[in-house]
Amino acid sequence: MTRPFAYRSSLFLASSAAVLLLAGAASAQETSSQSTVIDDVVVTGTRVANRSRLDTIAPVDVVTAETLEQRGSTELATQLAASVPALNFPRPSATDGTDSIRPATLRGQGPDQTLVLVNGVRRHQTALVNLNGSVGRGSSAVDLNAIPSSAVERIEVLRDGAAAQYGSDAIAGVLNLRLREAREGGGATVTYGQYVTDYTGFHGRKDNIRDGDTLTVSGWQGFTLGDEGFLTASVEYRDRDRTNRSDVNPTLGRITGGQGDAQAEDLSVYLNAGAPLAAGWEAYGWAGYQKRDASAAAFYRTPTDATQNPDYGSGRKYPDGYLPEILTDTTDWTAAGGVRGSLGEWGIDINLGYGSNKIEFGAENTMNPTYGIDGPTEFYAGSLQYDQLVFGVDASREYDLGLHGPLNVAVGLEARRENYQIGAGEEASYARGPVLSAGGSTLAFGSRGFTGFTPSNEVDEDRSNVGVYLDLEGEVIDGLTLSGAVRYENYSDFGDNVSGKIAARYDFTPGFAIRGAVSTGFRAPSLQQQYYTQTSILYINNVAYETGTYPSISEVGLALGGTPLDAETSVNYSLGFVARNGPFELTADAYRIDIKDRIILSETLTGSATAAVGTNARTIFDLLAPYGASAARFFINGVDTETTGLDVVARYRAETAAGHRLDFTLAGNVNDFKVTKTPATESGVLPTPTSLFGRQAVARFEEGSPPWKVVFQTDWQAERLGGTVRLTSYGDVLAAGASEATDLQLGDALVADVEARYRISDNVIVSVGADNVLDQYPRQSLTANNTTGAFPFSNFSPYGFNGRFVYGRIAVKW
Repeated sequence: MTRPFAYRSSLFLASSAAVLLLAGAASAQETSSQSTVIDDVVVTGTRVANRSRLDTIAPVDVVTAETLEQRGSTELATQLAASVPALNFPRPSATDGTDSIRPATLRGQGPDQTLVLVNGVRRHQTALVNLNGSVGRGSSAVDLNAIPSSAVERIEVLRDGAAAQYGSDAIAGVLNLRLREAREGGGATVTYGQYVTDYTGFHGRKDNIRDGDTLTVSGWQGFTLGDEGFLTASVEYRDRDRTNRSDVNPTLGRITGGQGDAQAEDLSVYLNAGAPLAAGWEAYGWAGYQKRDASAAAFYRTPTDATQNPDYGSGRKYPDGYLPEILTDTTDWTAAGGVRGSLGEWGIDINLGYGSNKIEFGAENTMNPTYGIDGPTEFYAGSLQYDQLVFGVDASREYDLGLHGPLNVAVGLEARRENYQIGAGEEASYARGPVLSAGGSTLAFGSRGFTGFTPSNEVDEDRSNVGVYLDLEGEVIDGLTLSGAVRYENYSDFGDNVSGKIAARYDFTPGFAIRGAVSTGFRAPSLQQQYYTQTSILYINNVAYETGTYPSISEVGLALGGTPLDAETSVNYSLGFVARNGPFELTADAYRIDIKDRIILSETLTGSATAAVGTNARTIFDLLAPYGASAARFFINGVDTETTGLDVVARYRAETAAGHRLDFTLAGNVNDFKVTKTPATESGVLPTPTSLFGRQAVARFEEGSPPWKVVFQTDWQAERLGGTVRLTSYGDVLAAGASEATDLQLGDALVADVEARYRISDNVIVSVGADNVLDQYPRQSLTANNTTGAFPFSNFSPYGFNGRFVYGRIAVKW
């Protein structure tokens, strides 16, 4: 694969930064102070205007752009996870595309069970399906890191089931990203950091490591658009080197693995605009683009691996072995626009949005052994693409029915079209070449590290759905606010669904209230789960057979008992309170989430032509042989789960007579996740029914996320000096092995982040800091699980396994 992106992005970055800085110099004015007023007003979880986050019926967190910036990482998902205890964002390695496009989870649920909105409009998912051993296996989530943090004004996190209000995916909650709205002013930030860490491995590695160098340059600028409109442009460029925490390979006496963060380079551009029209109406819209090129290590192939690194007689292509690199080049587009205004007593909002995510896979520093010693070392392995077109109409008004307050009535419609495509790789990435054996060994074929998608894997499928909703909210008597919502959705592929929600809040005094809700929800099966196909070819008695992942409704899936996927359904319960007294506030919300028919990726069912007649292995082979397959896995409904938990958030702000400010936040999440039902093969398919969701998969669901997470943060701001100290405590996570004997408890952990800031002038701030300043690592894998030293750490560590990250930042505002 060619890589001109670095050169193009550097030119684009330079020109974009020049435009922003020149525009800023031309209109260097203070940004509006109104931003401090609107931070507390939310639009997520309620359709009542001017509702503050402490006055909502459901719990809503507000994370501002200033809060996001106060750490070393410039990735939006990492920044958000540092502020919201209920949200986790692990850093998996050697998981193919998941190394580059990492999923986040809310309240321990699946990454695809949290709805993501941008300015209130549904954001598109990534085309990637997380298939390997990581959090979120089997899901296709929204890539939060495709949105530059410089474009975000604030993020509203609704921690409650909201499918009745917003539709599919909102089982765990909703993230609503509000983009900057500025017609003047701007800012630019340069952040540079690297991992400065000490690491001692079980197999002899003992290093003072300096790696993962990361440079981020970002800027935003507000422009006038007509007499009263605005256009805000944001640009962000990030270049990150890889990290490597692999231990020494005891067999070879050197490091041969590459466990760590992928090397990545990305460029993001976002525009957000709005302008008034006639008769009190306004037009608005935004557009975003990101190009990300990433390279991650696969599994090392040893010098003496006869099938994957053969001796061709004339020698080996890689005499010292080789570590394949998996390339994921991602292009993400989004654009949306609409108009809003009033028709009589009704407030109307009409919008149309489009989003597309395309991932092109490749492999380099590798080989297809059957193409011989002179064969290619770089391969194009195919592509995944998902796009979404969504149209929405929302209307609301207030009615005076003689209650204590007006009744807010909201109605709306959302129509969506989705498309999912898989494109084949070049022939050499999956085919068997002319060299079938060497040195007496039958050679593996296909590009090692990542085998390409074959022509039989190609997919081009779409679907549509329409949903309508009714949402009511009002204060019926003094202090008592009730709300209710009902939503009907119809999908072209699996049918319809009705969700409902009722919620209440009672304010005993201006400083204390209780709140609670009961709701039903659903998540439609994604097109990725319905149609994802990736197979590799093997030869049995010189006859080609496929093995891999198939759609449940394919011939192979149906032969093993697969059925069309249906929606997941849920029931959510929550009960909590809000207390405030001057600068102090405290919220606590208990919850329970019951989900039925969760969609999961099954265990692999493997057949054998030589197994005894009447055994499962022989039966599977006989069932699949007519379709040219010998082993398969597929997506199915069938797992039921119960989650109970508690979110607590306490804040206090103190201001001294000298104008110094101290903010204290103590926030925690406790989460208990249980699997109550697992699926097995359908009766009559196999002689001995077998589980389709085994012990390891169950353990990953139940104990693969921290059972509790507590964040204490203090921010201090004086006239010139400022600082942040953040302590995050994680509960013990289980890294489930193939058997209980190889399970690994990662241990409780305390991760400390510190940052110091100095204001050189009114417009320039210099910051230095360290994430994980105490250089905390999770417990290393058992030697039995890590014989080659390649993978000393688990992908399930909630804070990664890279150690201390030291950084500096300079920020200029005008």
